[in-house]
Amino acid sequence: MTNTETQNNLREKRIAILIDGDNAQASLIEQIVVESSRYGNATIRRIYGDWTSNSMKSWKDTLNSYAFQPFQQFSYSVGKNSTDSAMIIDAMDILHTNQTDGFCLVSSDSDYTRLATRLRESGKLVVGIGKNSTPRAFVSACDVFIYTENLEMRERQKRQAAARQQMSKEEQSLVDNIEDAIEMAGTDDDGWARLSEVGTALRRIDPGFDPRTYGANQLAPLIRARKTHFDIKKLTGKSTIVVRSKDES
Repeated sequence: MTNTETQNNLREKRIAILIDGDNAQASLIEQIVVESSRYGNATIRRIYGDWTSNSMKSWKDTLNSYAFQPFQQFSYSVGKNSTDSAMIIDAMDILHTNQTDGFCLVSSDSDYTRLATRLRESGKLVVGIGKNSTPRAFVSACDVFIYTENLEMRERQKRQAAARQQMSKEEQSLVDNIEDAIEMAGTDDDGWARLSEVGTALRRIDPGFDPRTYGANQLAPLIRARKTHFDIKKLTGKSTIVVRSKDES
C-alpha cells in the first residue's frame, strides 16, 4: 500500500479534537484543525477550561469560526489545572459510545499520558499536539505527535508570503485553505494531490466553501486562475486531475 493510499484510508476516520485550553494556543487553532483533519473528519470539537478566567479570552473569538464547543471547568484550587479531569472523563465517554475512530489531544500536560495509552489499547488512533517541552512519556503514548513550534513556523511563513504578495485578506484565506487542503488530501513524492480529494478537504476546512463565491463554476478553474500559487494538470490517459502548491514544485 502506498503512502497516499494509507492517507486515503485514514481520512475516512472520525476524529474527536479535545483541547486543553489551559495548555494550548488559540492562535494555532487553524493549524490544529488542519493537522487533525489529515487523519480523519473532525466530527467532535471541544475546548476545556475555566471560561471565567482572563487566560481563556483569546479562545472566545475562535470558537464559532471553527465550530468548537466550549466546556466549563472551574479552577477549584490555585496553581492546579482542573481541566484535565473533565477532558479525560469526556474522552472515555466518547470512547465507550464508539463515536469516533481516533482522538486528537491538544496539550503539553503529562497527565494525559495514561489517557493516550488507554485510547490506543482500545484500537483508537491517537494524535497529540503540544510544545517541545511536552514530557516524552506523553509523546510516546501517541501514534503521532506534532510539536506546536513547527505549526508556529508554518503560520509565520504563510503570513510572510502573504505580505510579500500583498494579497487581500479574502484571497489570502482562500490560498491558505487550498494549500492546507492539498496537504490534507495526501500528496505523492512530487507534491501532487487529486483534485477531488482537495475539494473534500476544502469543505472540511470551510463547510461553506463554494467556487462560485470566487467567480468560478468549479474548483479546477478557480485553482487554474491562481497559477502563481498552484500547478494543475490532467494525468496522461486518465480523467484524473491533480494539483500541487508551487512551493512543492
